[in-house]
Amino acid sequence: MERFDYTPPLTVHAPDVPGMVIREIPLEGIAAIREMNRTIFREERIINSFDRDDLLILEALIDGEPIAFKIGYRESRHTFYSAKGGVMPDFRRRGIAIALLGDMMRRVQQQGYRRLAFDTFPNLHPGMTILALAQGFQLTKSDFNSAYREYRLRFEKRLDLES
Repeated sequence: MERFDYTPPLTVHAPDVPGMVIREIPLEGIAAIREMNRTIFREERIINSFDRDDLLILEALIDGEPIAFKIGYRESRHTFYSAKGGVMPDFRRRGIAIALLGDMMRRVQQQGYRRLAFDTFPNLHPGMTILALAQGFQLTKSDFNSAYREYRLRFEKRLDLES
């Protein structure tokens, strides 16, 4: 068998999105995220519980209009878990998801986390698998999620000083 050697990129390369601002918001300010979640995922549930250590809620805006979000929390002492994120349909394929991911990675690295992890369902959201691989995440686990009746992939990336 031939060996496949791959060295993933260390940094997340997000294109500049003119006019976009990413800000951290408090839990009390998630009304716009609830609306985006309904539009993007067609469901009310954002995450199972907001009662999490180091809860981080990011919102991306262009000209004051909410266009995307990303939510995560402490999974373990060294790992931060990106639980959910999405970009409104009219704003996709502009690098917004990559910019949010990079922003989250920088913030949690500054808090002392060494890894960022997330799960995705490749048949439901194929773009997240492509994003993960293109941005240097490693596939660390796969299983079948009976609640979604779908395969789930777990990706992780080490947060180096350069990322």
